[in-house]
Amino acid sequence: MATTSDPVKVTLYRWAGSWGPFKVSIPCGECSLTVDVIQDTFDNELAGIPVELETLDWLSNWWKPLTRRGWHAPIVLVEGKLVSQGHALNRGVLTEAIIAAHVERSERTGTVLFGKESCPHCVRAKRYLADANIPAEYHDVVKEPRALYEMLGRVKPIVGPKTPITVPQIWVNGSYVGGADELEKIVNSKVEPNTDRGQCSLSPSRS
Repeated sequence: MATTSDPVKVTLYRWAGSWGPFKVSIPCGECSLTVDVIQDTFDNELAGIPVELETLDWLSNWWKPLTRRGWHAPIVLVEGKLVSQGHALNRGVLTEAIIAAHVERSERTGTVLFGKESCPHCVRAKRYLADANIPAEYHDVVKEPRALYEMLGRVKPIVGPKTPITVPQIWVNGSYVGGADELEKIVNSKVEPNTDRGQCSLSPSRS
């Protein structure tokens, strides 16, 4: 789990409002869909993450999103950054943007392993933890988009934005460990060859 943080602010500009002689009293269909997508994403993919939604009428506030290159409602901003405009919101885009903002202001606590079902090194890492009697959360980054975005958001700042990220990625008691080989050094298990990983985020540099 992660420590709590200040709410991530989401701003929606919908096609409604008034400006001079112009007035729109009924929001567009895609604006209404976007509201529903936002709320359902909050309740499901983003459950437990503090979020705050502000809904504004675009026609009454048209100049505000322009500074963020937003001009075509529905316009969605996350922490002031444009993530969508001109069509019904893609919930995956919203999830990624909110989690990226959330991980910047929160810390990972406890022991967690991000992996995937087909990864032998993830299986090996889980075995290391079990043999050492270390309880851990496990998240499949293929099946859980939220886990994928959190893993990338937390690991990229550590290893660099251009470094490929592989699984597993492991934290123990809130401290970043790395992969299965690094975990092995903590639990003192025998290391198995890791030949299929190639040059990755945690492999030694090649000369």
